[in-house]
Amino acid sequence: METGLNMREIKAKNEKVKRRYFSYLKGAEGFSEKTVEAIEKAVWKYEEFSQDEDFAAFNDQRAKTFKKWLESARNKRTKQAVCLTTQYHVLRHLKDFFTWLSGQPGYKSRISPYHVQYLKLDKKQSRIAISPKPLEFPSAEYVKKVCRSIETRNEIDRRDRALIAFTLLSAMRDSAIVSLPIGCFNPETLIVNQNPQKGVKTKFSKQIITKLFVFDDELLGYFLDWYNYLKTEKLFANTDPVFPRTKLEQKSETDYCFEGDSVEPVFWQSAGSMSKVFKLRASAAGERYYSPHKFRHTAI
Repeated sequence: METGLNMREIKAKNEKVKRRYFSYLKGAEGFSEKTVEAIEKAVWKYEEFSQDEDFAAFNDQRAKTFKKWLESARNKRTKQAVCLTTQYHVLRHLKDFFTWLSGQPGYKSRISPYHVQYLKLDKKQSRIAISPKPLEFPSAEYVKKVCRSIETRNEIDRRDRALIAFTLLSAMRDSAIVSLPIGCFNPETLIVNQNPQKGVKTKFSKQIITKLFVFDDELLGYFLDWYNYLKTEKLFANTDPVFPRTKLEQKSETDYCFEGDSVEPVFWQSAGSMSKVFKLRASAAGERYYSPHKFRHTAI
């Protein structure tokens, strides 16, 4: 602990340098918000271990002790031991952080880049951590079963059925799907222009041209039916979402409950809403849940 600083001052000092690092990652390195959040969680792990000790106190002994602590740590939700893959990424993020910190004013003489090298698994553990794992993904029949189980009583049912079908046919990422405007799809060529300039959230903000797979007319029909409905009956504009959020309405003036059986031309705030749809529809069909991301492997 640095002489003359109390715990509150140390925490403030640590927080200030963390903010500087995260700002550097976003501005200079161009990291996404999601990636920076993962790095921040890794730093939180170290702070939990060190009980908010001054980062300047880091050395090789603390690195070794932290690795042992991380190895014996438990997932707070599942109570299971932290897997090697998670350990690998936590150590990798911390290694980058302390490497950067060792070159900053006030830390150069305190943190040795040599000591930072201890923040990694041994070679055998690293190979296990980054080795590819068997992929689990839904079959096309699974997707058709879930879609068929949806009784189209309202717009929400039609949207959800089209969403599940489109996820398989397009092999797109969930973040791109929920941010896709109507004008980025050409119904004649079945081409989807994942254009970040139009607001589509693609990986690394790259423009991606995708053509829907036409290996099942039934699934394609679900999506085209929904697309045409939005264009011709709902009169959605090209800038409106292909998969809009649910419109919540109060049941009555004296009722505090809200329900939704229609959509409004507003984008979902995140892909989390899409995951909830997949969980709900899989459960209703009596099937296990597969995340939207895993549908890409079925198509590819």
